[in-house]
Amino acid sequence: MAERHVLGLSGGKDSAALAIFMRHHAPELDIDYFFTDTGKELPEVYEFLGKLEGYLGKQILKLNPNRDFDFWLREYNHFLPSAQARWCTRQLKLLPFERWVKPMLNAGDTVTSYVAIRSDEDYREGYTSKHQNLIVKLPFRENGIDKMAVSDILDSSGVGWPEYYNWRSRSGCTFCFFQQKIEWVRLKEVHPEAFEDAKNYEKDALAHGSPFTWSQGESLIELEAPERIEQIIKDFEVRKNKELRSRPVNPLRPVRINAEIDEIYGIDEGGGSCAVCHK
Repeated sequence: MAERHVLGLSGGKDSAALAIFMRHHAPELDIDYFFTDTGKELPEVYEFLGKLEGYLGKQILKLNPNRDFDFWLREYNHFLPSAQARWCTRQLKLLPFERWVKPMLNAGDTVTSYVAIRSDEDYREGYTSKHQNLIVKLPFRENGIDKMAVSDILDSSGVGWPEYYNWRSRSGCTFCFFQQKIEWVRLKEVHPEAFEDAKNYEKDALAHGSPFTWSQGESLIELEAPERIEQIIKDFEVRKNKELRSRPVNPLRPVRINAEIDEIYGIDEGGGSCAVCHK
């Protein structure tokens, strides 16, 4: 029997900051870092994970599901995953993790999983352990690390932020259904091939009777119409400027406009995203 320590990375800011935090505050722990790879991630995610590996001085294990997104899409009758049916989270994120730790637990090992839920996220819950030897810890919550502190950790370490935060508010799959409409527009601009891929998945789903589209209330074909894109950008700029005017000025903390897209849009678009993905 042994004590194992694991930390899941999403390719996002919070989990990366937690890895850096644990390296400095618990250097005695031999932590296994892992990333559940759906195969549909943004290229910037892989670039950032490579940069983080260099800082940690340790390889990040890639957990690949035995069956890919296309397999599970067929299993779910070509219905797209949605906020009402998050089968992608279960099949492509949680199951690979459970499959990976199962031999450790069967051997009688104690496995401590460190999860990046911040102290200012009282509304969020981490992964619920189903095994007495799988212990979930929330170091950020225990140590009062909030969103601003996460930013400080990333900046002071030199690792910085993932490049996709220049145009997107969360990590995860290229066609995550929790993307805001402005983020779909940016995806089309930055990664047009990924947008076309998402559009083809949507066409297939609708042809099979799926009640869901990737973006709530409209298909990607409707969303990419020039006049619709113009309106989405205009609405976003209005909300962004309103949010910035309402913020207190702090010269010591430059505002990251694009990294705060989720705050600007709020719960109406993009709120409540998967705990596994967006961190």
